[in-house]
Amino acid sequence: MKFFKKTDIIIILILIILSAIGYFGYKHFFSSHEALAEIYYKTKLVKVIDLSTVTDKTFTIPENEDVVFKTFSDGSICFYESDCPDKICIKSGKLSIPGQSAACLPNELFIKIVVKDKHNNDDIDIIIGQ
Repeated sequence: MKFFKKTDIIIILILIILSAIGYFGYKHFFSSHEALAEIYYKTKLVKVIDLSTVTDKTFTIPENEDVVFKTFSDGSICFYESDCPDKICIKSGKLSIPGQSAACLPNELFIKIVVKDKHNNDDIDIIIGQ
């Protein structure tokens, strides 16, 4: 009795190839854009950092000084230290490509990477009907 049929292997290979093309296409397309890091505490935006001008430094935010962030001169940011029990936020690594995000749920902090100058508050959020 065979575990995989020939068509199963072909379908799996096609899915892997399409996934790789999508991943590298997304990474290539969005890595060329300048990015901003938005740091949220609870649901409030507390700090915006331009990742194209950052240097190697660590910082905290006044809303929660137990969590330390670090920016790198290569244009990335990460959770550096945290007092949360599981440290998943630290293990999420460096963020630099728009669309990436990381969260520290026990401390209610969230980092979101967005495209610089792509959206402003006067843009239309949703269109209903014609």
